[in-house]
Amino acid sequence: MLGWFPGHMNKAKRQISEALPEIDVVIEVLDARLPYSSANPMLAGLIRHKPSLKLLSRADLADPAITKQWIEHFDAQPDVRAMAVVTTETRQLKPLYKLCHELAGHIREDRDVRVMVMGIPNVGKSTLINTLAGKKIAKTGNEPAVTKRQQKIRIGQRIALTDTPGVLWPRIEDQNSAYRLAASGAIRDTALEYVDVASVAALSLAERYPEALRARYKLDTLGDTGESIVREIATRRGGLRAGGEVDMHRGAEVLLMDLRGGKLGPISLETPADIPDEAGLEAMRAERERFNRGETFLDDDASPDESTPSGQ
Repeated sequence: MLGWFPGHMNKAKRQISEALPEIDVVIEVLDARLPYSSANPMLAGLIRHKPSLKLLSRADLADPAITKQWIEHFDAQPDVRAMAVVTTETRQLKPLYKLCHELAGHIREDRDVRVMVMGIPNVGKSTLINTLAGKKIAKTGNEPAVTKRQQKIRIGQRIALTDTPGVLWPRIEDQNSAYRLAASGAIRDTALEYVDVASVAALSLAERYPEALRARYKLDTLGDTGESIVREIATRRGGLRAGGEVDMHRGAEVLLMDLRGGKLGPISLETPADIPDEAGLEAMRAERERFNRGETFLDDDASPDESTPSGQ
């Protein structure tokens, strides 16, 4: 289980809570390749009473058929709309203005629709802000959490954006989500074992996109394990050392860089059917909290202390 809740992210949570009462609509930027895993459960609790637009970024890297499934999944929820875009493409963002006004409902004509933009680090939130503003306002980068301060930006058509620092949840309970996030680059490469991340990604790709792997790396067959696939990629891409030793890190690097850069074609790492049972996850969290405090699972009067801060 990953634990990561730096002080500036805790501060961001407070900033969001303080600003929300004045907000009409929330835009949550999600990675189109993994919309479930790139959604922040902490944010979901904060914004549950606000109309929201789920903006699926990096749509050019995702499988369009699966992206359609995700849009249908979100559109079926009350007070939620969804759209898939490439955040650098101004033309693709034009429907956003109308959707924000529709979600806001009836507001006074003498004021802007107040929109808050949220998202975990490195999903394209800052790029979205810059494209809508028509100039570089929010800092962008390949490392998570480069946005540090809350900003307010007017973008025209009676819409005012409130930008927020990138926020990642205190813990990632779903290990599958952790590996998907790491494969996409949303989590630093040092957060999980690099070769393990590539091996999990390789096995998923072999199940869903076998032809993409075969074509990219000239593989006649695919191994039964993710590790064997990474090993074969390494041998074909300069990872064979003197004496026949295989550089697994090299194989992992090639696969993950290709995946993140779209070199394997449009790939989605999860579908709506992959969403785990939330009730089961919540029960697991509660039991783990009780165990960490030295309580027995048979003590029915004990309940998890939700205010307990996450460990680093």
